Amino acid sequence: MKIGMVSLGCDKNRVDSEKVLFSLTSHGHTIVQDAKEADIILINTCSFIESAKKESIDTILEYSEIKRDFNKKLVVLGCMPERYESELKEAIPEVDRFVRIKDYKDIAKIISGFENGTAENIKAPCLSGRVLTTPPHYAYLKIADGCNNNCAYCAIPFIRGSYKSQDLDSLLSEARALKEENGVKELILVAQDTTRYGSDIYGSYKLTELLKRLLDLDFYKIRLMYCYPELVSKELLSIVEKESGMAKYLDIPLQHISNSVLKRMNRRSSGNEVRELIGEIKARKNIALRSGFITGFPQETESEFEELKEFIESGSIDYAGFFAYSREEGTTAFSMKPQISKRTATARATALSKIQSTNIVKNHQKYAGEIQSVIYEGIDYSKKLFFGRNQFNAPEIDTKVFFKANFPLEIGEVYPVKIDKADFNLYGEVIR
Repeated sequence: MKIGMVSLGCDKNRVDSEKVLFSLTSHGHTIVQDAKEADIILINTCSFIESAKKESIDTILEYSEIKRDFNKKLVVLGCMPERYESELKEAIPEVDRFVRIKDYKDIAKIISGFENGTAENIKAPCLSGRVLTTPPHYAYLKIADGCNNNCAYCAIPFIRGSYKSQDLDSLLSEARALKEENGVKELILVAQDTTRYGSDIYGSYKLTELLKRLLDLDFYKIRLMYCYPELVSKELLSIVEKESGMAKYLDIPLQHISNSVLKRMNRRSSGNEVRELIGEIKARKNIALRSGFITGFPQETESEFEELKEFIESGSIDYAGFFAYSREEGTTAFSMKPQISKRTATARATALSKIQSTNIVKNHQKYAGEIQSVIYEGIDYSKKLFFGRNQFNAPEIDTKVFFKANFPLEIGEVYPVKIDKADFNLYGEVIR
């Protein structure tokens, strides 16, 4: 059968989608880009926060119309069915099947059931490979699922369950296949908490061991995302700083800087400990720091917000995302009082975003005149320039490098670019 798929939410969800697609192609189905050409449309949903839930519902309704007009089957996967299956069945009867996360292993049987009316002859699942949905030069490696941190605002533990590491040997095999079979140059490690890797199955933290083994595979760069601050060790910082195969980049979700807010959030690091960690990172050689922050958390006072604002104004964070608090049922924070209005929370997030944009322009000035290695990713026709990323930028969430070249380029290749202009993005020209 012909399969069309929409994957929403985070890069961890994307990895799940890629494995589902691999299972289906391994059982003889084909993938199509246009939903109107598909026999079955799959939608992998996200329900982490209110905006993600709205996007998921809107997408389901949009493809329900295509199902109706073109006689398709519609299957909804992932976090939304995991969290709201009974409500969705009643509210959106147009969906032919809801598939929870634990049932991904049965996806080939489910889909073939639409074709034959029975799934009895379908053998064991095949989820060990990937159909990459990223450009072929980079891919995400999901090293664990679930979370044990139990932050007061977060619904992940009761959507995804407790923390579950993938064993080291299988990760190495998956990474090797991504490099040798798909040509991946940049490997991006993701999990709800990458720094906790291995603690559940090996009895101790194994992220640094995993990195050392992955470095032996000789990727162009390995990038680390979602490192929790309390587990960022000196050994980890040394690996990022000194190993040429590591992107000089750390994504550490900090969420706030006020001690009182962090305590209400059930975070394990205080504001002082966060500042000490940032000082340790900045003392290292040229490591870019990305983070995320929540505004309008219950009971957040003006003075607590001002402390966060002053922290952002200090310019110690290179790249950041700011999110208005989303009240999620089932979380500890749901019943906290007083709740901050959405309008106030959004206004605070917007104010911090503007400050951070100014910081980025200031921070980028240090790159003017440098020659940077840039992985080429496409053409911006409005600017009439090529674009790509240096090692200080992650895909889709950070800034870009725009550049000229007077000879043909190949997407996914790395070129030396001399930076001659630095503002919110960097601008330059390829040198031979």
